[in-house]
Amino acid sequence: MSSRPRRILDAPSSASGGEATGAQPPGPPVPGPPQPRPWVCYALIACAVSLFLAEQVLPISQVVRSEHGRMQIPPLGLYGPFVQAGQYWRLLGAVLEHGSPLHLLFNMSVVVTLGFTLERGIGSLRFFGLSLVTALGASTFSLIFDFDVPTVGASGMILGWAGAMLPVATREGRRDLFIWLAQVAVLSLLPFVSWAGHLGGFLFGLPCGLALRMGRQVYARALPILLFLSVVVALYAAHPERRGGF
Repeated sequence: MSSRPRRILDAPSSASGGEATGAQPPGPPVPGPPQPRPWVCYALIACAVSLFLAEQVLPISQVVRSEHGRMQIPPLGLYGPFVQAGQYWRLLGAVLEHGSPLHLLFNMSVVVTLGFTLERGIGSLRFFGLSLVTALGASTFSLIFDFDVPTVGASGMILGWAGAMLPVATREGRRDLFIWLAQVAVLSLLPFVSWAGHLGGFLFGLPCGLALRMGRQVYARALPILLFLSVVVALYAAHPERRGGF
């Protein structure tokens, strides 16, 4: 995300107790506790970069011929016929695949700016569950609208993070998100950009954000349900022959 680092998420409500709020004592500011490390984002960056480098030297992509011509399908890339044949890991693995150095650099830069902020704000475990839901949402829409087109990249999942942040963002953070989302919406209209994956990730992220807004306990109960529903609709999208009787 291109916005400057700042407080984007709403701060937790003040704890009620016996301490009265008042002026701070004179002296140098007391440093706060260290920020938690965004382990999920660290792992995402490490895996995406390692996979991209490995694919530059190893012939691990598959070549297929279709009505769209001769195509190379990366080992984790989303491709409807392969998922339909049982390669379900591609529903999630596609977020690690990237088509060019610029594609990888852009997505990983947003992981650093947007992902680090969100993971530190809600915790790594909650963030991991959210990422699974939004990755499945991006894959679901890609399969529904572009079943025979290979799709790679973490941008759909990242758009889901932005969707989840909207309900819990500060007013300033929400404004910055809307500006960034408008820019991404324009980019999504370009050729070779998966508007369906972007839209799917974003829409699946919104209910996660609403659950976060209602508190940690609500989110803890809602996340397994949202994850289950995401798996169901992703499998539905992966099997067009079953639609109508799934």
